[in-house]
Amino acid sequence: MSVRNLEKLFKPDSVAIIGATLRAGSVGATVLQNMVGSGYAGRIYPVNPKYQALLGLDCWAAVADLPAAPDLAIICTPADSVPALIAELGKKGCKAAIVLTAGFGALDHNGAQLRQAMLDAARPHLLRVLGPNGIGLLSPALQLNASCAHLPALPGKIAFISQSGALGTGVLDWAHGRGIGFSNFISLGDADDIDCGDVLDYLASDPDTQSILLYLEEVGAARKFMSAARAAARNKPVVVLKSARSAEGARAAIAHSGARVGEDDVVDAALRRAGMLRVATTGALFDAVETLARAKPLRGERLLIVTNSGGLGVIATDALLASDGRLAQLSAETLEKLQAVLPAGWQGGNPVDLSGDAPVARYVQTLQVLLRAPEVDAVLLLHAPTALVSSTEIAQAVVGLAARASRNFIACWLGGASVAQARRIFSDARIPTYQTPEKAVQSFMQIVQYRRNLDLLMQAPPALAAGHAPDRSCAEKVVRQALAQQRNFLDEVEAKKLLSCYGMPIPATRIAANIDEALAVAREIAYPLALKVLSPQVAHKSDVGGLALDIEDEAGLREAAQALQRRVLRAIPHAQISGFAVQQMVRRPQAFALCIKVITDPVFGPVIMLAHGGDAAAELADHAIALPPLNQVLAQDLLMRTRLARVLGGFRQQPGCDQEAICAALIAIGELVADLPEVEALEINPLLADAHGVLALDTHVQLRAVAQSGGSDRASQRVARLAIRPYPQELEERLAWDGAELVLRPIRPEDGAQHLAFFNSLDHEDLRFRTFSSIRELPPSQLARLTQIDYDREMAFIACRTLPDGSAQTLGVARAIADPDNLHAEFGIIIRSDLKGRGLGRILMQKLVDYYRSRGTREIIGEALSHNTGVQTLVRKLGFSVTPMPGDASTVRLHLDLQQGLA
Repeated sequence: MSVRNLEKLFKPDSVAIIGATLRAGSVGATVLQNMVGSGYAGRIYPVNPKYQALLGLDCWAAVADLPAAPDLAIICTPADSVPALIAELGKKGCKAAIVLTAGFGALDHNGAQLRQAMLDAARPHLLRVLGPNGIGLLSPALQLNASCAHLPALPGKIAFISQSGALGTGVLDWAHGRGIGFSNFISLGDADDIDCGDVLDYLASDPDTQSILLYLEEVGAARKFMSAARAAARNKPVVVLKSARSAEGARAAIAHSGARVGEDDVVDAALRRAGMLRVATTGALFDAVETLARAKPLRGERLLIVTNSGGLGVIATDALLASDGRLAQLSAETLEKLQAVLPAGWQGGNPVDLSGDAPVARYVQTLQVLLRAPEVDAVLLLHAPTALVSSTEIAQAVVGLAARASRNFIACWLGGASVAQARRIFSDARIPTYQTPEKAVQSFMQIVQYRRNLDLLMQAPPALAAGHAPDRSCAEKVVRQALAQQRNFLDEVEAKKLLSCYGMPIPATRIAANIDEALAVAREIAYPLALKVLSPQVAHKSDVGGLALDIEDEAGLREAAQALQRRVLRAIPHAQISGFAVQQMVRRPQAFALCIKVITDPVFGPVIMLAHGGDAAAELADHAIALPPLNQVLAQDLLMRTRLARVLGGFRQQPGCDQEAICAALIAIGELVADLPEVEALEINPLLADAHGVLALDTHVQLRAVAQSGGSDRASQRVARLAIRPYPQELEERLAWDGAELVLRPIRPEDGAQHLAFFNSLDHEDLRFRTFSSIRELPPSQLARLTQIDYDREMAFIACRTLPDGSAQTLGVARAIADPDNLHAEFGIIIRSDLKGRGLGRILMQKLVDYYRSRGTREIIGEALSHNTGVQTLVRKLGFSVTPMPGDASTVRLHLDLQQGLA
């Protein structure tokens, strides 16, 4: 990912228009008119050998003739001229170009050659290219219209990124008519260089952008996209309209752009994991921005509906429940207070029906009660106009209550001219206001879903249980042995052994080469048994009758084995039967049958699916998907997104199951696929779950060969196919320090409580040295930011030791975050106040320096207060320079060239 030179694209001081012309209807003429007519204050250089002047501007014959290097060039010439123009611009010193020209299609051989030639020409000069085949860029604050759009963009605080030029112009038109403005309006086109991840990275720290709208047709580099998306979503709302939801839509996207489109459920899971909000329509895209911009911190998800129309209340309730929303249940105390202000015939409950003749005072008194009720997290006011009471008077009376409320307040003023003034009163008070009950409910659920997604980014999972450590060497051996025999699958025993390496409970299972061996094995395991045929041609045994259950004795086993062979050969005549798997029969009549699958998506790599198990799995079509790696919070979220979750807690005579055990199984599978790049697909079906835990019965594992290597190369293979980089276990290190064993390792999300204890142990003066301010407490959101890091972009090494009770104690932390171009990493370090001066700081800083040097970062930098001599002495010993900050005598700059002296 790279933001290098994007400043020249978004905030240029000068712009060259290559191919500028006055020919009506041409791209060059449209761009020239847009640039000149926009009021842009920078220099504009038209370039075309056919003209000496255009629209009062000097026109230059060629790039080489320009009086100065433009910051930005807009290229409107035919495709075959673009590579040479990019080379000329780069040589001139230009750092950004917008290529509006089409003809670079990835499915066209000539277009692909031109595309590569364009990129090759730009690379030596670090010239960034937006496009080709887009409509360009609009930045209203600069009055910059570097586009061929038919309308200018109004100024605002919303950034819009589109992978479709046509949809971009449509949205521009739609927003213009509604007075919606933009900080930036970006058409990515084919995104051959500057892609969605680059733009998200830039906009995440853009102070003029408060929220980001994104229209996606495809995700290219999944890891890059996920890192940029997660970083942006932590800073501001990101709302996504993703097309190609259906199979037909996906095929249309491929025909349109050559895009690789992953399964829509996978895309949904990725956007959710990134903390972004996905919407289904263009209108919902802008509704979500308005709602989120005006939303207050969400207290909870319990919505109270108050209305003057019972019908509207029913409509809103139906919409809420259909969206998996929650109605607030009014307490006896609240009901008693409402009885005092509502008519005698009121049927107590939610929705609260005021009746069509409700006077203004009833609205005020009812809302006063509801806005103080602790069981109410948000209020939706639905109003239909009547001839009895003025809608405007109602709005004027309650708008103050709504604006001052500590919880979210949403309004629906149903109707046209008679409620227009009421709607305007609420909108002017920045209260989310909608025209229909369904849209109002949708807006509330957008707040809910957005907060749910952010919670996945911000919520710290519980600490890992003591002794949690998969046997990775055992698992790798199982996989290597199968691949050495040129098999792309594991047999029944191997698959279960693989699961057991990750702590998954499995029934006793043995392999028998023939019926006689099966009888011998059965005597050791003991009846009752299950028998499964083994054949490389049989993936799912139940599909071909290759499975027998509840075998009670030797006669039954012999008969079952013979029957299995006959059924399999009848279904697959060429099947090679290599033996049988003899398994302890499991009888857990009150267990739920689940299914865990790992599938490899062509874009996002391995994903984990949880679904109903057993024979009914396909028919029930109830599943949820998540991207690995998982922790307790993410695994619980995955579980709760299935309909199955509603019954796992138990119902009627059915006891609930151990949901923590299910989550542990999901986390283990996430670790397995992160550790073993050879695992292409995996299925556990059924996974039995009951009050006693989980048990994996039938398991299928498909493998793929990868390049044989060790050490750091294998670590690269582990993470290369994952959309989110997992915990880098290879960086863990143990060493002796101060008479005990010290563990140096990357920080984990599960370290939240441990890190909070470390923070609380620090002296206030040490915190001031580290943060340049007096911080007294660490809020949960900040704690999550410190422990849930993106290992692709940042690193935090902690030093910890084991206490007598077996828990871990953090003694110090050194962290740094690199810019998206991996040029600079800015660091910070802090040691427990009672352990300073004992060499721990040097150990941590050396590990941090070595890590960033190994990943090719150019330099590591930091700042310190001038009188913080401790850190200055420490870094000098490691080769850092310490220099005063220009214009600030209170701070010094710390700098180390990481690549100096390296070949």
